[in-house]
Amino acid sequence: MPQRLNKYQRLLDLPWSPNPITGSAAAFLWGPRQSGKTTLLHPRVPEARFYDLLDTTLSAELSVTPRLLREQILAARPPVVVVDEIQKVPALLEEVHWLLENTATRFVLCGSSARALRRRARNLLGGRAVEHHLLPLTSREIPDLDLERYFHHGGLPAHYLADDPTPRLKAYVNAYIREEIINESATRNVPAFARFLQVVALTHAQRINYANIARETGVSPSTVRSYFQILDDTLLGYTLEPWRKSARRRLVETAKYYLFDVGVARALHPEAAVVTEGSDLYGRAFEHFLLNEVRAYLAYHRDDRPLTFWRTHSGFEVDLIVGDLEAAIEFKSGRHIRDADFRGLRALKEEHRVGRTIIVARTDEPRTTDDGIEILPWRLFCSQLWDGAIV
Repeated sequence: MPQRLNKYQRLLDLPWSPNPITGSAAAFLWGPRQSGKTTLLHPRVPEARFYDLLDTTLSAELSVTPRLLREQILAARPPVVVVDEIQKVPALLEEVHWLLENTATRFVLCGSSARALRRRARNLLGGRAVEHHLLPLTSREIPDLDLERYFHHGGLPAHYLADDPTPRLKAYVNAYIREEIINESATRNVPAFARFLQVVALTHAQRINYANIARETGVSPSTVRSYFQILDDTLLGYTLEPWRKSARRRLVETAKYYLFDVGVARALHPEAAVVTEGSDLYGRAFEHFLLNEVRAYLAYHRDDRPLTFWRTHSGFEVDLIVGDLEAAIEFKSGRHIRDADFRGLRALKEEHRVGRTIIVARTDEPRTTDDGIEILPWRLFCSQLWDGAIV
């Protein structure tokens, strides 16, 4: 399997921002477990010295004596050092800080939990490190992407390649709860958190209702909010905020929540053994996949324009707003577009000047309506996105 994982050419670049005096540099590479951080780095920095802190013997040794890292680097003088799962030994950041000030060594610090590192370290190198995020595989990274396979397997490389993803996905979820939640003591009520994850999967890609989730989970709304923060900190999910600029219409103020990967979302859902075409789950998976495409494109191009959605109290909605209305995008998983599918975009265009208005669907051919709304097949949308022609 490791050799097969190398078949995917990842799009994330890792530019350095070196210290002009010493030539040293540092970068944080964040990504969920098994997203491919180590697989990405080995061919990119073949000259690097690797420290894998999932090796319990090594992490225990460096936890007791963090100075060993400094002494070994001073002796070997490697041009690049990779510290994998840096959150396991946060004290190493002090040693890395010293080495950045006194040597020309460059560091890549990988992690799957910013929460643990920020909680236990005094600082994240004082702003000296560039931050990068590795996300699940995208359409540009998977030749001839199979959409149905992606919905069931997800975008983590080992899962997408597996003949049967279910055992791997279940093991992934269990490992997440064990390693990120129990071991890091993020919450003492692990059964409640496990129930919370199932409820999140049921309401995935929908607006957050803290009171309902609290009732289903058996904890308080404030605890539910802290649970969502744990998902954010451990890179298992993200929030899509509502667009709030409107002069004429009352807009909803409640955010939506998405788990980071389509396959993990399916694995957590108690009723989603199969994502059937035409079902609500299929539509949500389609939206989730394309939203992740846009997120990855912006992240890999270091474009910090916000992503939001637009919804009025009267029921008009647009799935995705890019930046300051540079683009407004609707995701429709059907093969045919109905008149009702244009309602949200047309209502938005009545009130605001929008750069591009697009419906992405599983249609065969692109077309454009008289009022300028584009209907794009999903493969064409993804191709144009990664060519820089959408946003």
